[in-house]
Amino acid sequence: MTTAKTITSAPTRRFNAWSIMHPVRGQIRIALGLSTLSALSGLMTVALFALTIHALMQQPNHWPWLPLTGVLLCTIVSYWARLGAFNHSHYAAFRLERILRMQLSERLASAPLGYVQEEGGGALTKVIHDDVKALHVFVADSSPLYARAYATPVATLIVLLWLDWRLALATLAVLICGFGILNLALRKRIHMVKRYNSAREQVSAAIVEFVQAMPVVRTFDSGQMTFSRYQNALNTYLDVLKHWYREAGFAARFSMAMLGPMPTLAVVLWLGCWLIWRDDLEPVRWLAVLLLCTGMAEAMMPAMMLRHMIEKVKLSIIRIQEVLTAPQLAMPAADAVRQPRDASVCFEQVTFSYSPDGPPALRDISFYAEPGTVTALVGPSGAGKTTIAKLIPRFWDVNAGRILVGGEDICQMTNDTLMQQVAFVFQDTFLFADSIADNIRMGSANASVDEVIAAAKAAQIHDFIMTLPNGYDSQAGERGLYLSGGQRQRITIARAILQNRPILVLDEATAFADPENEAALVAALAELMRGKTVIMVAHRLTTIRDADQILVFDQGRLAEQGHHNQLVAHNGIYARLWRNYEQAQNWSLSGSSAGGQHVQETLA
Repeated sequence: MTTAKTITSAPTRRFNAWSIMHPVRGQIRIALGLSTLSALSGLMTVALFALTIHALMQQPNHWPWLPLTGVLLCTIVSYWARLGAFNHSHYAAFRLERILRMQLSERLASAPLGYVQEEGGGALTKVIHDDVKALHVFVADSSPLYARAYATPVATLIVLLWLDWRLALATLAVLICGFGILNLALRKRIHMVKRYNSAREQVSAAIVEFVQAMPVVRTFDSGQMTFSRYQNALNTYLDVLKHWYREAGFAARFSMAMLGPMPTLAVVLWLGCWLIWRDDLEPVRWLAVLLLCTGMAEAMMPAMMLRHMIEKVKLSIIRIQEVLTAPQLAMPAADAVRQPRDASVCFEQVTFSYSPDGPPALRDISFYAEPGTVTALVGPSGAGKTTIAKLIPRFWDVNAGRILVGGEDICQMTNDTLMQQVAFVFQDTFLFADSIADNIRMGSANASVDEVIAAAKAAQIHDFIMTLPNGYDSQAGERGLYLSGGQRQRITIARAILQNRPILVLDEATAFADPENEAALVAALAELMRGKTVIMVAHRLTTIRDADQILVFDQGRLAEQGHHNQLVAHNGIYARLWRNYEQAQNWSLSGSSAGGQHVQETLA
């Protein structure tokens, strides 16, 4: 027995707001540069305006053409650079959004199915859609904010120190005081943000549950129980908001007032007047400081917005990077890739469990399906039949043993090679929100219309399709919403027929067939399965009486193996299932309670 070690994962990376922007770092740098140029040009505009006033005061009869021309040019450059910065950052955000969604999809496509099921479809959908969208807002708006939040106050402080260090320090003191009060307001922010996000997620989950479960809600409790959960989630959300507002309300509002331009102007105005009264400051310098000092105060709001955006997007970045580093099924090296020699399927001492700590779903399973034969998998519910079918396409890797297709270990094949050998029809059907023809053509993109129609006829679904208003161009709806369960399953059978691959895995392919169509569907499958290696999971035992071999599973073990007559004569698990199945077929509403008991035993 060999142990398979095929799950690989990327090394853990440090989560930060900038690492995820790596694919668009060139455009981000350009946006930062243009935004910095815009901020500096704005400061230069104010400085030139001060020089204009100084020139008018020195020479009232001469028009200051030179500084005024500089004001005009700097204003134009400032607005042009700011517009360019936003253009580059938004285009970068659009590109990054597409890149990340492609990377996330590719990573999930190569991850074990167990990881996808453990994370859950809703959580992964939120990462790919909502978290990437949140990152788009951050990338588009944060780049210009960085320049306004850092370049503007630093440049302003340098100029103010050059003009008058006393007024510069007074301006800086006002801002430090405002930030000190703000930090008091934010001292419990991390904890409150976690509570806030948790409350929002509970509200979202309650809404989704209430809407999606509407048929069950109306049938059983008229919305009382589910609506109360939604109402409780809303009340919790409201309590969190009130508590947050009470804790940080006054300090936050007072710090906002301190960090506005008016307190800074008041301090500079009062201190400047006092210095001028003492003949210790030139009026022109004081005027220049008055014009420039608000640049530091006005930069505080972008800085706070930037901080808020980083904290808000941090959780999204962590979620995105966790999916981007999800474990993957290891692929063989290029020189070690194998090609199947025939259409056989072989399990060699396979043991498998869905989770590391969970009980084994399969225990030491070994069997061989010869090319061109039909192998039926039967057994009570939960015996491991569907697990066998899903291990063949390597949705999971086994814990021990190995699976061979065409005499080669599937772990030594590429995904494309393996998928070219096997076609699938699972009991849980899935159709895309596309035309019926394109759903049948899935996996066979080059198939002609005639080939699609031929596959649909073989699957006994052509006549129904032709009754639709647009025929094969009719839309199936999201997840096949517009079709019944039996119709969806026959379309997936047509898809597998069209693929015409040497190995066919059927997980109760006739589960939703009505009595009128079941015989024709079975006959069509029998004709099309000729020459293929078929692995068939069956609950209707009449469909597998003529199988080349029947494998009987019980509690994850291969309990019996043989032909129908042999297994019935053996009087074991299969014989019991067969007797219960026959009795269930003869059951009616007027039957005895014993008949009902047999039905229950069969379903168990």
